Formats: sequence, structure tokens, C-alpha cells
Amino acid sequence: MNIIISNSSDKPIYEQIVDQIKDHIIKGYLNELEPLPSIRSLAKDLHISVITTKRAYDELEKEGFIVTIAGKGSFVAAQNKELLRESRIKIVEEKIAEVVFAAKSANLTYSELEEMLRIFYEEV
Repeated sequence: MNIIISNSSDKPIYEQIVDQIKDHIIKGYLNELEPLPSIRSLAKDLHISVITTKRAYDELEKEGFIVTIAGKGSFVAAQNKELLRESRIKIVEEKIAEVVFAAKSANLTYSELEEMLRIFYEEV
């Protein structure tokens, strides 16, 4: 599992881990019931605190993305991929609402906003 931590990001490290693991699950890089690295192992690999890694795993478990079995470890939860996709769509909708509000307050036209979106979408 490839997780990249950015020290220049505004997001806390645990959120970066959560977001990347969610992304791996949604894209199918991590399959249902697949074991995750232990909290200590991931902390060591990322050169971060065990507490930070535990917080990320706790958040993932709270949101239903992973399950932890005492003495066995943490695993990708058996979930409906459509539900995972829907949760991502909801996040996109929230971000779009923020963008539309900012665009309107800057007096951007719909065409200008659409062009900006096309440029960003094609760059990724």
C-alpha cells in the first residue's frame, strides 16, 4: 500500500492517511477483507507516530471502511462499492457548492467556471 504524506499539506497527517486508504478501497486497489498493515508497521514505514496511525485507523473504522479484529489486525470492510462511490459523490457535490459560491462572489460567468473546471479536470 502506497501512502504519501505531505508536510506542506493543510490537512493533518491522519486525514491524509484516511483519504488515501479510502481512495485505495474505492478504486479497488484494496479488496474486501484484505489485511491492512499493522498500526505499528504503518507508523514505522511512514516515519510517524503510532498515535497518528491509530487515529487514522479509528476514523476509517468509524466510517465503516475497515474492521479491526482483536489479535488479528485491521481489514478492509466488506462493503457495497456503490455506497462507497455515493459517499465520494456527496463530497464532490459539497465541494462544487463551495466553488459555485466562490465563483458567484467573484462574478464569474457559468462559461468561465465551466472552462476552469475543464482545465483542472484535464490536468489530473
